[in-house]
Amino acid sequence: MSHPTQPEEQDYPLSAVPQTARKSVWSMGLVLLGFTFFTATMWAGGSVGTAFDFHTMLLVLLAGNLLLGVYAAILAYIAAHSGLNTALMSRFAFGQMGSRLSDFILGFTQIGWYAWGTATMALLLVKMTGLSEAWTLPLMVVFGFGFCISAFIGYKGLEWLSRFAVPAMMVLIAVSMSIATEDGGGLAGLGAIVPTDDMGVAAAITLVFGTFVSGGTQATNWTRFARSGKTAVIATLAAFFLGNGLMTLVGAFGALVYQQSDIVDIMVTQGLATLGILMLFLNLWTTQDNTVYNFAVAGCNMFRTRRRKLVTVIGAAVGTVLAVLGMYEWLIPFLILLGTFIPPVGGVIMANFWVGCRGRYPDLDTATIPAFNVTGLVAYAVGSLAAYTSPWVAPVVGVVIAALGYSLIHLATDAVRAKRAGQARAA
Repeated sequence: MSHPTQPEEQDYPLSAVPQTARKSVWSMGLVLLGFTFFTATMWAGGSVGTAFDFHTMLLVLLAGNLLLGVYAAILAYIAAHSGLNTALMSRFAFGQMGSRLSDFILGFTQIGWYAWGTATMALLLVKMTGLSEAWTLPLMVVFGFGFCISAFIGYKGLEWLSRFAVPAMMVLIAVSMSIATEDGGGLAGLGAIVPTDDMGVAAAITLVFGTFVSGGTQATNWTRFARSGKTAVIATLAAFFLGNGLMTLVGAFGALVYQQSDIVDIMVTQGLATLGILMLFLNLWTTQDNTVYNFAVAGCNMFRTRRRKLVTVIGAAVGTVLAVLGMYEWLIPFLILLGTFIPPVGGVIMANFWVGCRGRYPDLDTATIPAFNVTGLVAYAVGSLAAYTSPWVAPVVGVVIAALGYSLIHLATDAVRAKRAGQARAA
């Protein structure tokens, strides 16, 4: 059982969050918004912006972000109800040993994003300030360890950074989009722009949904601090539907008006270079600290340690090494591919909670949990295969098939057990 007075356990890495440590919707909303304000999400929006006319683009962004918001909100409700994060829920869904599979998938994905963000900050700072390229690697090291400071502190550190960064980014984005709308000739001018690329609607929705679905799956690391399920759902929808939607919209606007989706390059074009550097720094920091925090939570569950701060620093070191080794160049396609394999984790967790545990987890400290939950592992494999081979919106297919697979296998297994028990009593 955890003891909140001990510093290493203040964020409850291996136990449910008690009611005395729960947070308000404003606190949680700021942290989650800081997480979803992410440069890579703008680039996803930019890809959509060059492939569709203005009205179709808005519908695609609406559909993709609504699906992402609903998915994350369902997991958020379970987290608030139970006080558990995704890593701890996975013990019930996949078993004590089986949960390490989801720990590895989720943890590796997050540290991959951390490497990408660290490299991005260093490369773009060198590019925008005219520094010698010899500064690139040292800056990666500085940012690699610097970004983890607020995550090292814990939830409180994430919240304080977001209190400053989120309003600042909202103002910068509003100024930039106002200029972009004017440069694009207003709404009438935007509607007249002809798309230059070709992309199917299903592929576009998959891109919008899948780029940040790993973050949505692990948003339970903060929504477990919610005072109620309603609080968790409101904060999550604000971040993943509205916040993530705003990021994709900014990228799409940039692609439409300036034929580029990077908000920093857009601000340079608009004459806002200094603000662009500040925007990039705040944008990445508020995502980087959440990302390495996610890694730490998954790592604590994998190795059954409460030393979250130590695991945070280890994660920052691994991400920095990966950044220095050049993963920046090929990481994004790989992580988008992982977006196919992450949503089924959420699908299994949802079905396990409502069907397997009937809406209430047993006490984590006293429950008898098998090493492997075969039902959960099989359902995950089926959901992942369906998503990988689906021509439709792969992440949605993965969630639905994994949840249905778990439910059907669980109900069938229960029916067989009940029949055998009845036969045994009759004999």
